[in-house]
Amino acid sequence: MMATPHFITRTGRQTTELGQKIGKLLRADILPDFPGKGFHMALNGDLGAGKTTFVQGLARGLNVPESYYITSPTFNIINEYPCDGRALCHIDLYRLGAADELEFTGFQDLLDQGNILIVEWPQMLMDDDFFFDLVLDFHLTENFSRKISFSGSGQPASNLLQNLFS
Repeated sequence: MMATPHFITRTGRQTTELGQKIGKLLRADILPDFPGKGFHMALNGDLGAGKTTFVQGLARGLNVPESYYITSPTFNIINEYPCDGRALCHIDLYRLGAADELEFTGFQDLLDQGNILIVEWPQMLMDDDFFFDLVLDFHLTENFSRKISFSGSGQPASNLLQNLFS
């Protein structure tokens, strides 16, 4: 059985740099090969595990302008940032009680526009069989490092993981 691909980051900066690297791969190597298709990424992990720190780096790798400060969308549910003709939609479902509450957030509109969706606390969507191209699991280790494991589905994620781990 093949081990799950993962990275260990020991600092917030390393977590940001990993996100930036993935953003650059998406922008340069993945999204141009799949025009009009969005990319959906799920981020699992406890509070404080580094999910938003990762998204800050991802945003920079996707060319979100430096003038945008990337924050957790816990209270807004969705934060949207421009990146190269698409939008990076950072979504946090922590405060929602059920998937049908998404109807009032504009979530469906974001799906129809080829955007990059990054979803924190994605379990309710996973329970509804929502398709994620890439799932990242953030685990804090006993020495406060982060183990970030990856699982992908579909050709775009396969390409991304191959480039990331080669």
